[in-house]
Amino acid sequence: MPASKSAQKQARVAQRKRLRNRSVRSRCKTEITKAEKLIFSGELESAEKAVVATISTLDNAAQKGIIPANNAARRKARLVKKLNQARTLPPPEPEPEERSSD
Repeated sequence: MPASKSAQKQARVAQRKRLRNRSVRSRCKTEITKAEKLIFSGELESAEKAVVATISTLDNAAQKGIIPANNAARRKARLVKKLNQARTLPPPEPEPEERSSD
C-alpha cells in the first residue's frame, strides 16, 4: 500500500490508465487476428479493408503511447507483407469431385 497521499493518488491513476490501455491493446490484437484470418482464407477484398482498419488501430495506439511506435510499425509491416504475399499467390483451385462408379 502506498504510504503518502500523492503515492496513493498515483496508484489510482495508474490503475485507470492500465485498464484503458488494456482494452486498446486487446483491440489491436483482435484486429490483427481478424485480418490474418481473412488473408489466409483467401478473401482478399475483405482482408484489404481489415488491414486498413488494423493499421488505423495500431497507429492510434502508438500515437497515444500505449504501444511503442516501432512495435506498431513492425506489426503493420508484417501484416502488409502477408497481404502482399497472398495477392501474388494464384487462387486456390477447387478440388475435383470424386465420381462414384455406380
